[in-house]
Amino acid sequence: MYYIGIDLGGTNIAVGLVDENGKILHSDSVPTLKERHWSEIVKDMADLSLKVLAESGHTLDEIKAVGIGCPGSIDKKNGVVVYSNNIVMDHVPMAEEIRKYIDLPVFLENDANAAALGEYAIYGEGVESYVFMTLGTGVGGGIILNGKVWSGFNGAGAEIGHQSLVFGGKPCTCGRRGCLEAYASVTALIAQTTEAIEQNPDSLMAQYAKEKGKVNGRTSFECAKMGDPVAIAVRDRYIEYVAEGICSIVNVLQPEILAIGGGISREGDTLLNPIKEYFATNDYNKHMKKTDIRIARLFGDAGIVGAAKAAEAGLEG
Repeated sequence: MYYIGIDLGGTNIAVGLVDENGKILHSDSVPTLKERHWSEIVKDMADLSLKVLAESGHTLDEIKAVGIGCPGSIDKKNGVVVYSNNIVMDHVPMAEEIRKYIDLPVFLENDANAAALGEYAIYGEGVESYVFMTLGTGVGGGIILNGKVWSGFNGAGAEIGHQSLVFGGKPCTCGRRGCLEAYASVTALIAQTTEAIEQNPDSLMAQYAKEKGKVNGRTSFECAKMGDPVAIAVRDRYIEYVAEGICSIVNVLQPEILAIGGGISREGDTLLNPIKEYFATNDYNKHMKKTDIRIARLFGDAGIVGAAKAAEAGLEG
């Protein structure tokens, strides 16, 4: 059985043909150009799906359903994007619109939940409780309980990036202050790095950024490896923010596995080991078995696989 998985992101639309084992047989992507009206974006999603299908050598008759991972608050039952501020959508009947181009069952899932479902389906080891935390433009996440996505009674749950880290702290994109996202996202890391460079214009990191022509999420990590104390301070403080957020998540849920995804997770043990060290002494559980904290493995494919798995779950009811 085959599924079409669509990962709708703020930068790109990614589509894959996925088999029942979660293997991507063929995929492609196009820019989202999110400033456009949602109807144009939906058409590109459908057109790219049909293109991927044609290039794979398969036909619509072989496809069971279409799954979409979409940012924002999702009404899964009715296939509606209730609200998204990243890609501006307000009560968009996404499933109905896609079916105008592709006559198949269509199922929606929040993008972070979809990524969690994808990672869990392939690398979840059959555990009953699993958290996926993604560090990117924001801090997203998905929660799997009893083997199923948990999203609250209203579909708006599992927004782990909007737990409070610092009361009255930095402004967050959600309108609140002090959210984990305002400190632990890659966007926040870039701001922290830029501020450190401005305060330390003679540092190695300042010279490195000047040579590269920009600051990105890897800047502090790369310069820390070169021994720059300014970069080390930025990197270590950022990792503490992430680790403190993880402690709060685990203290509430005690999942068997917590996997960290997003582009910065490619730093591997440089990111993971300090988090584990912080967690070992700062979570409240001192006597019971601890959560297995690890780096996620699907990286950019998690959204596609998860969208396909959401479609599979939707068909099963």
